[in-house]
This record gives sequence, structure tokens and C-alpha cells, in this order.
Amino acid sequence: MPIRAIAFDLDDTLLRSDLTVSDYTVEVLHRAAERGIIILPASGRTRDSMFPTVQRIGCASAFISCNGADVWELRPVSASSSPMTGDGCPLLMQELLPVDLAHEVARFAADRGVYCQTYSPSRFFFSIDNEYAVSYANSSSLEGEYVGDLTAFIQKPVTKLLMMDTPERIAALYEEATALFAGRASLTCSKPYFLECNPLRATKGNALRWCAEHFGFTMEELLTFGDSLNDVSMLEAAGTGVAMGNAREDVKAMGFPLCLTNDEDGVARYIDEYILR
Repeated sequence: MPIRAIAFDLDDTLLRSDLTVSDYTVEVLHRAAERGIIILPASGRTRDSMFPTVQRIGCASAFISCNGADVWELRPVSASSSPMTGDGCPLLMQELLPVDLAHEVARFAADRGVYCQTYSPSRFFFSIDNEYAVSYANSSSLEGEYVGDLTAFIQKPVTKLLMMDTPERIAALYEEATALFAGRASLTCSKPYFLECNPLRATKGNALRWCAEHFGFTMEELLTFGDSLNDVSMLEAAGTGVAMGNAREDVKAMGFPLCLTNDEDGVARYIDEYILR
């Protein structure tokens, strides 16, 4: 069956380790778009953290943020909007975590002394002023704000909360949180030191099912690329799901076909070799 849509994660998938996208990758994606293939970046990042890369790609129809909680339509940057933010992008679909459940997640982190943050499309708000806030600001290109008690700060539904700690601590917290919030929230890890909590239906796979109906392709006609646990839903949902050569070992063990690593332009080389030739 021909491929009519391609979705891919950003960090450790499309992005190289230095957080850049190669000219070759951009050129391949443009050739795919010129053939009528719908391009759909899908990340755990927020709208504005994704937007510079989406602009660099330059041919996406929409983009999925916060692990599938939001779908944004890509519009040309207007004179009244910032070229580095997505404030001119219409929100097409959104899933939200209720306030009481967001408070419960924030208390879960606070009771264990774990750094936690939540988001707007353009900023993040954090509970503990430490090195995790600094490193996240540097890697995400977002401005952060220390708010202390997240349960007092969160007054309306949110798309995501994120905890940060050592990989060993996060692994233990993931097991505990998965049991505690089962059937109420979606828990995942995009990095070994991240634990992310999203609305129950907010997965990349579900967001792409919505995109399939919206843009008029089938899931069998979808090709996806990813490297981590938050990508598994879209790797499984697509007609063809491809894991990166640098993917987590537990993701590789699921049996998806593999492409080259992110630093070898694995996404673009797979598309060039198997889709465009």
C-alpha cells in the first residue's frame, strides 16, 4: 500500500544529537511533500519548543505536541506573529488533564521530593528551582518560571506534567505512577530521566488517528519513526512503524524494523530509499 503520510518524533529521531536537522533531511521531506505525502512531526515538546524545527522543515501540514495532547495546523508566519513561536497556528485538537488529577500528579511528585513542571504552549512552570529547570530551558528553548507549589498554581486543565530525576529513580517512579494512575492518565518516558503524565487519550498514536480522519488517509498508509516509549503508540498504530538505530533497547526489542541512527539521518535515508525511489 502506498505511503500517504509520514510522522516522526523530533528528539533522538529527526533531530541529530546537536539538535539540528540536516539539509539532506529537509530536502528529502520536501520531495516527499511534493509527491503529496502529508508530513506530521510528533513530539513530547510543547508547541513553541517544536516550532523552530517545524519551521526549519518547512513542509509539514500540521504538528503534534505534548505527546499527542495537541494537534496544531501549520500556517505561514504572519507579520503580526513571532517567526520563532507558533502563536499563529490554529489548535485543531486537544486533550486535557482535569485540574483535580493534575493536582494529584503534582502532589505525587512533591511527596517524593521530585522536580515537576507543567506547561503553557510557550512556557514551562516548575516546582523546584534546581539544575533540572536550567537544563530543560536550554534543551527546549522555552522560558521557565519558578512557581513552587504546582497544586496552588494549576487552576485550569493542563496538557502535561513532567518529572525529572535520575534514570534509576524515574524507572521506579514510572512503575509506581503507572499503577497509581492506571485508567486515568497516560504515563510515558521520552527520555530516561523524564516521567511524563498526559491526559488518558493523549498518545501520539491517538493523535495520528485523529489526523488520519482529518486529512483523509488511513493508518495503513502511515509511516512513523521513533526511538522511545512515547513513540511506541504511533509505531504500533501505523501501517509501517520504524524504530531508530539509536532507539531504546526495550523499543528495539518490540520487533519494529530499524533504520540508521538520528546522527546518520536515519529518517531521511529510509524515506529516500524505500518511499521516494
